[in-house]
Amino acid sequence: MRALVRETVLRKEDLIYPLFIVEGENVKQEVGSMPGVHHYSLDRLHEELDEIVGLGIQSIIVFGVPQHKDEKGSSAYADDGIVQKSITYVKENYPQLTVIADTCLCQYTDHGHCGVIHNGDVLNDESLALLAETAVSQAKAGADIIAPSNMMDGFVAAIRAGLDEAGYHDVPIMSYAVKYASSFYGPFRDAAHSTPQFGDRRTYQMDPSNRMEAIREAQSDYEEGADFLMVKPALAYLDIMRELKDRFPLPLVAYNVSGEYAMIKAVAMNGWVDEQAIVMEKLTSMKRAGADLIITYFAKDAARYIDKN
Repeated sequence: MRALVRETVLRKEDLIYPLFIVEGENVKQEVGSMPGVHHYSLDRLHEELDEIVGLGIQSIIVFGVPQHKDEKGSSAYADDGIVQKSITYVKENYPQLTVIADTCLCQYTDHGHCGVIHNGDVLNDESLALLAETAVSQAKAGADIIAPSNMMDGFVAAIRAGLDEAGYHDVPIMSYAVKYASSFYGPFRDAAHSTPQFGDRRTYQMDPSNRMEAIREAQSDYEEGADFLMVKPALAYLDIMRELKDRFPLPLVAYNVSGEYAMIKAVAMNGWVDEQAIVMEKLTSMKRAGADLIITYFAKDAARYIDKN
């Protein structure tokens, strides 16, 4: 009877699994702050992809961890960059997977910010050109979806124009439309080696106290041509997700971020909670709040739980 009247159901098709690809050879190294999440070099990536495909997960989002960093993040838009090589490898060997490319500069800049820096300030418009170039290089490598996470003003319009000019009219944009300056990102910065070397990102990420600003940010990206809207983080902003779902006729993506993942792993490893029950309750809450898709480090675990149930 409970199943018969259940309003919200989590499916494997809803899950997007993040991958961290590093340069080098024979690398499989667990991220210290994210138990169960690993860095993989390209020659060992098949180990993770075989498991993902075997579990029935259909979508991944790719993050690169380069060896070379400079002030303009040139590795982000290099045709032989780690993300570009990873995308091509996945599309050639696992064509059934939908590959989403994270499009940002922070992992690739020596200062750790998401754009070009001048006298300590992030230059918005100068950064847009590099972000568009990055998106085009990722589409050229075979990315199915471009997911810009930088929060520069006008980034959707700039990337859409860049993709169209390069002939990638059919490559959609999954915009990190509402990205808060959150305390939940710590473990990700450990995984992506993207901690800012000075200051913080509050000048271009959102104040966690603001609700109407989130609607304005989403409205701007919607009008600029975004194909998906994302809220990041997810768990502390379920109210924002519901607002966006009710206002915009686009697929909505929740990013269940690293800090949310690490907290549950920590308490579960101490035996203080039932990990399966709390993971499924949390992910279901995001679906109930309006998410059509969920980026989560729990994707493999959730797929197993769905099979088990």
